[in-house]
Amino acid sequence: MKRNPVMPYALIAVLGITLMIIIGFVGLNQMDQAGEGKEGEGEKTAEEGGSGDAGAADPEAIYSQTCAGCHGQDLSGQVGPNLQTVGSKLSKEDIKGIIQNGRGGMPAQNLNAEKTEAVAKWLSEKK
Repeated sequence: MKRNPVMPYALIAVLGITLMIIIGFVGLNQMDQAGEGKEGEGEKTAEEGGSGDAGAADPEAIYSQTCAGCHGQDLSGQVGPNLQTVGSKLSKEDIKGIIQNGRGGMPAQNLNAEKTEAVAKWLSEKK
C-alpha cells in the first residue's frame, strides 16, 4: 500500500490552524479580563470620589498614562528627552503647544484641553 505524500502536510496544517484558533480564544479571553480590570479601576476611582475617568485632572496620572513610556516614570527621559527641569527651559504655553502639536520625534498627544492644561502646568513647575 502506497502512502499519500500530502498527508503529513495536511496534518501539520490542521494542527497549525487548530493552534491558531486556540491562541485566538485565549487572547480574546485575556483581552476581556484586561477590560474588566480597567472598568474596575474606574469604579474604584468613582467610589473614592473621583469622576470615574482616571486621571481627569491629576497631571501625574495623565503623565504616567501617556508620557512616561517615552520620558520615563521619573521624568529622566528614555526615548524622549529628560523633563526633570523642563520648566526652566519652556513656559507652560510652550509645553502646551508641544503636547498639542508634537515636536521633533514626538507626535501630537490626543488629550483634551483640561488634561493638556493640567500636564503643561505641572511640567512647567519642574525647574
